[in-house]
Amino acid sequence: MEKFTFFWRSKSPFSQWYPGTFCVNNIVFNCAEQYMMYQKAKLFNDETIAQKILQTKSPNEQKKLGRKVKNFDQKKWEQACKQIVYDGSYAKFSQNVELKKKLLATAGTTIVEASPVDRIWGVGLSEDDPRILDRTKWLGTNWLGEILTKVREDLMEEKE
Repeated sequence: MEKFTFFWRSKSPFSQWYPGTFCVNNIVFNCAEQYMMYQKAKLFNDETIAQKILQTKSPNEQKKLGRKVKNFDQKKWEQACKQIVYDGSYAKFSQNVELKKKLLATAGTTIVEASPVDRIWGVGLSEDDPRILDRTKWLGTNWLGEILTKVREDLMEEKE
């Protein structure tokens, strides 16, 4: 039977909003959300928004800025977003020893964003909804959970 590690909201180290400083290409990010929104702005060549995202430390503000990216193309974003989130998550967990320990402690489970409001990055169900225990009853895709599970597997392989 499949086992799960559920998370939701910024108090979880698995959240994109959870504070965790990491560096990619000599740029320091304060959380994975900042990285994701910065990369979104860069993908669509919006330097103004990209710089504003780097200047704010609030994940909520970073997300709002990400929604203002000029020349946004949904199809192009969908082709790039999973790799962007993987890269940010990999950097976050590989560069922070305590966060890495927490991620590796989920070994043997599928990580699940138990967000009742997010059907793309989460499963569209809360942790206390009985349907969450059956993947066939999920209302969402769990992209973030799948990516975090892959990051964990890759970090475990490197450890061996």
